[in-house]
Amino acid sequence: MLLQHGGKDAAFVKRVLAGVNAYRTAVRPPRPPQMPEAARIGRARLFDYGGAGPPVIFVPSLINPPYVLDLSERNSLLRWLSGQGVRPLLLDWGDPRDGGELLSVGGHIEELLLPLIAAIGEEPVLAGYCLGGTMVIAAATLRKPRAVLTIASPWNFDGFSDEARAEMGQLWTSNRKSAEALGVFPMELLQLAFWRLDPRRTLTKYADFGDMDPASAQAAGFIALEDWANEGPPLTLAAGQELLEDMFSANCPGRGEWRVGNRTIDPAALDCPLFNIVSSRDKIVPAASAPGAGESLILDQGHVGMVVGRGAPTGLWPTIAGWLSQVRHN
Repeated sequence: MLLQHGGKDAAFVKRVLAGVNAYRTAVRPPRPPQMPEAARIGRARLFDYGGAGPPVIFVPSLINPPYVLDLSERNSLLRWLSGQGVRPLLLDWGDPRDGGELLSVGGHIEELLLPLIAAIGEEPVLAGYCLGGTMVIAAATLRKPRAVLTIASPWNFDGFSDEARAEMGQLWTSNRKSAEALGVFPMELLQLAFWRLDPRRTLTKYADFGDMDPASAQAAGFIALEDWANEGPPLTLAAGQELLEDMFSANCPGRGEWRVGNRTIDPAALDCPLFNIVSSRDKIVPAASAPGAGESLILDQGHVGMVVGRGAPTGLWPTIAGWLSQVRHN
């Protein structure tokens, strides 16, 4: 398809292939040292980033590893917050093949997240990124925290385009039997669906990477971010079905029909402060899908860029620190 216009697209494809090869063969620096483990429940762990103040548990999506919030020592929301009067703790869901392989999205909340909150022994702030934000709203319904923060999190799945919702629905129906044979829903299938949302942009970023100085900080940042985006354990079958059928297809959260722990989950019914940070240029979680309850702030950044992009240290990071300061002093 990219070759149909002749030489111009042929040159572009050549740049893409060169960039992919450069990414594939690049030398990877070591990941930042792992922080001390504060609590463990089954395969899930909380890592403590130090700092002062009440604990803030950061809950990532079930898709991709949690370390986008701690991408590198020079680009880490959590390490920065630990110096701003905040005690961040990062949840790592672990690999469902190591146990808990039958958990749904709600099951992860009931059997892993809530016990981890209890293990801390203090009333925390719950902060969720992407699907993690959807999940902390449910956790806050079942166990009242100090406050809830969502970052680029979906709630009303009618806010996604019809094309995206159809794509996700087809993803489940087309791959269900294969996933059942494997016993898990592979992360690569979800990555393919996200890639299809904007394929030209995906190709362009690799073409541009091939033009970068391999020794530059920009190239190192690209590699770290792409490694994160291309990694991650699979979803459990139940979580994959709940995400793709009950959320994307049926919009159970947005319709007030999502139940966790025998409770209907309603953000408007939370008995604590709720702050939603929304991305206006989000290609993965559109702003129209954000929770309608609580206080909201829209940042003119992308889904991942708002967390680790060049504008993150002057945009999202101080926004979170400022709100947490208000929560701490109220």
